[in-house]
Amino acid sequence: MISFAPEFSDEIYLQTLLNFTIMSEIESKVKAIIVDKLGVDEAEVKPEASFTNDLGADSLDTVELIMEFEKEFGISIPDDKAEKIGTVGDAIAYIAENAK
Repeated sequence: MISFAPEFSDEIYLQTLLNFTIMSEIESKVKAIIVDKLGVDEAEVKPEASFTNDLGADSLDTVELIMEFEKEFGISIPDDKAEKIGTVGDAIAYIAENAK
C-alpha cells in the first residue's frame, strides 16, 4: 500500500501527543477560569474572543484574570506582557510558552 503520510517515530508521535494533551489541558483550565471570573457561558469563550469586547470584562476583571492565570499555572506575567493578552487565545498561547 502506498502511503503519502510522513513516517513518524514513536518518540515524535508521543511528544506530539503530549504537547496536544498539555495544550488541551491549558485551554480547559483557562476557559474554566474565565467562565468562573466573568460569569459567561462557556460557549462564548473561544480563542478569538476578546476579554473586553466579547466577554464584557472591565480593566479590573482583566487584572483578576491575569492574577488567576498566574496562580493556576505557577507563572509570573509581567505588566508589559499582560497588556498584550487581550483574547482567550492570547492567554492560552502565553501560558503554553511560559508554564512550568
